[in-house]
Amino acid sequence: MDLHGKLALVTGGSDGIGREIALQLQAAGADVIVTGRSAEKLQAMAALGFGTIAGDLSVPAGVDTVVSGVAHRPLALLVNNAGVGSEYELDRPETLESAAHCIRTNLDAPIALCTRLLPTLRAQPEAAIVNVTSGLAIAPRAGGSIYCATKAGLRSYTQAIRHLLKDSNVRVIEALPPVVETNMTAGRTGKKMSAHDCAAEIIRGIRTGKSEVNVGMVKLLQLVHSVSPALARRIMIRF
Repeated sequence: MDLHGKLALVTGGSDGIGREIALQLQAAGADVIVTGRSAEKLQAMAALGFGTIAGDLSVPAGVDTVVSGVAHRPLALLVNNAGVGSEYELDRPETLESAAHCIRTNLDAPIALCTRLLPTLRAQPEAAIVNVTSGLAIAPRAGGSIYCATKAGLRSYTQAIRHLLKDSNVRVIEALPPVVETNMTAGRTGKKMSAHDCAAEIIRGIRTGKSEVNVGMVKLLQLVHSVSPALARRIMIRF
């Protein structure tokens, strides 16, 4: 996909992986709009020349705001990147609201945006949807059951709509990052990929026409999973 001159929408684009995706899309000549919840971070992005939309994607009103913000504009690239973790614990019913918030943000919102923005994407000569899932969509870890479930659900949805849109002008791409250095992973130890390098692989996949972009160590996980899904699950469940 030639990104020059394309209008792109990056959800969660004021921080972390989303911010790096937005910066690299802009560097490639795209006109980029980012969404986020932090007024301060959105102001910083606006100062860099980005369009901004303030909206909480965990609630329908936030989705409405984002859709309205790109209405009647020639949107050619939708990057569903916004995501949150969950404090859900199996033996603590009071954490169910955290689980619901994660599901609404990570799964419900991307589905709603794909559905509601598809007519605009179809109207462009060339368009793409990029759904950012995770290596944990392939095999879950016990410590992040709800997050893993949302990403696995988004992966399944992405594969299904890719088939539905296979004869259209809209390409459907899944990006699967590994553990990346962001605010969400600040409390985790171990090796982390930089957000810049993660975004660079995703942008390269968009430009070269890939349907699935396995980023960093996810390439190895996919290889293991292709040989033995059970082994991949055994490795990741304790990760």
